[in-house]
Amino acid sequence: MRLTDCYNFHDFRRMAKRRLPGPIFDYIDGGADDEVTYRRNTAAFEACDLVPNVLRGVAEVDMSVTVMGQKLAMPVYCSPTALQRLFHHQGERAVAAAAAKHGTMFGVSSLGTISLEEARRISSGPQVYQFYFHKDRGLNREMMARAKNAGVQAMMLTVDSITGGNRERDKRTGFAIPFKLNLAGMTQFAIKPSWAIDWLTHERFRLPQLENHVKMDGGTLSISRYFTEMLDPSMSWDDVAEMVREWGGPFCLKGIMSVEDAKRAAEIGCSGIVLSNHGGRQLDGSRSAFDQLTEIVDAVGDRIDVMMDGGVQRGTHVLKALSRGAKAVGLGRYYLFPLAAAGQPGVERALETMRTEIERGMKLMGCTSVSQLSRRNLRFRS
Repeated sequence: MRLTDCYNFHDFRRMAKRRLPGPIFDYIDGGADDEVTYRRNTAAFEACDLVPNVLRGVAEVDMSVTVMGQKLAMPVYCSPTALQRLFHHQGERAVAAAAAKHGTMFGVSSLGTISLEEARRISSGPQVYQFYFHKDRGLNREMMARAKNAGVQAMMLTVDSITGGNRERDKRTGFAIPFKLNLAGMTQFAIKPSWAIDWLTHERFRLPQLENHVKMDGGTLSISRYFTEMLDPSMSWDDVAEMVREWGGPFCLKGIMSVEDAKRAAEIGCSGIVLSNHGGRQLDGSRSAFDQLTEIVDAVGDRIDVMMDGGVQRGTHVLKALSRGAKAVGLGRYYLFPLAAAGQPGVERALETMRTEIERGMKLMGCTSVSQLSRRNLRFRS
């Protein structure tokens, strides 16, 4: 299977599955518990129909949006995700370059595998730094200061991960960083030698944002242990309010799902929120972000930028979210599978495919700008 044979999310997923060892593919692909929320995230879009208008003069279409003071050339961005060099040796370098080429936002994670500073050198375009609230308050302050010094415009604090989700696929293979696999996991690596060669012939794996605080040599940092042992479950609204004041710029909370929390985010001075259930990887059975959009936009959409992620696989999914009031839509697995399959060319092809789908969809909807999308364009089936 070649990259030129990939026309949609499912094609990229199949190509990534052929290349990646099973434990790594499952780390990207899997969700929590029975993966009900993971599946529901995409299914939620299917219960919503688009109602197009015609004869509106759509020769030129403007897909740009402004989010947290940053202008994006299209209304999607690459959500910050962890461990990207595990999927392909280019990792965040590929994503930063592809996002810059398409004029959109990307983010580096606390568990990112290149440094904030390197990401900033690759792309001077819109960028966020996604971080977690650690028990070590000095580490939290250091992360914000480092991001500011690197020239990052916006901070994105993930608030739905004070403990790790129950990701049973990872448990079955013993997935951890550094690798500490069981026999089933090791067998999966043995049958995908091209990935192993790629891994062994490039620079060693690092977590630059954490390497002064987490020992990677002589021990194993499992992802679940990171969430369980390093993150602070006592994090409160007062803690976040202090961070918002200390940062003094665009500050976003990722993982908001309730109206009450959205209102509180606005009250403490946040400039944006991302409706998210972490791709179905945390609380299984939670509501999809798309289903929750309307009531949160109605509650706070006139005060802060409301974004969403989860389950987005098509340009029409993006149009539906924008019509419900989202300012922009985050992509996760949508670009991770192309990254795993083909590195930077894969991410570029995926973003170009999404750009083309959104532009085509807007023309077929009779809209020349994102601002013309509204709930009048939607109908819901019971």
